[in-house]
Amino acid sequence: MPSTSLSRRALLTAGSAVLVTGLSGWAVPARAKGVVPTPSMRGGANNYRPGAPVVERIGKGGFWMSGTVRRAGDGAPLSGQRIQIWAHTTEGHERDLHSHGATLTDANGAFRLEMPQIVPAFGQAHGHLAYDSGAFETVFLRPVMRSSKDSSLEAHFVLKPA
Repeated sequence: MPSTSLSRRALLTAGSAVLVTGLSGWAVPARAKGVVPTPSMRGGANNYRPGAPVVERIGKGGFWMSGTVRRAGDGAPLSGQRIQIWAHTTEGHERDLHSHGATLTDANGAFRLEMPQIVPAFGQAHGHLAYDSGAFETVFLRPVMRSSKDSSLEAHFVLKPA
């Protein structure tokens, strides 16, 4: 019958494992850190226009801006949230009033708005999006497209209560 004894090596290995990982999983239940809020991006608020109207489409369309909106902490989808979208497009500059519009999230926290093709401004093809409705902290995003030939762009918000 084999003997079970603690060798010095086994004792050092076990002790090192406890030092590195602590006692998590042995005596304390695991806890999720939660879903962290999205920080505002530098340059995201450029040419922002408070109160842009909710629209069916910006301009003649052809390009799709989409994404999701979730609550920080538990990651629950947020419905009915207003997302403003604007960009430099084939139909106008991002500072033009007609280049701005807003949409609302659906029951799954998703949004989608058709707009004209985004074109490079200052060397980068990018869009601007904002959550600014007040129930949560304002967040500005400025996602950059991989290629100016892309026909869609996504941006995802995780919002922290105000």
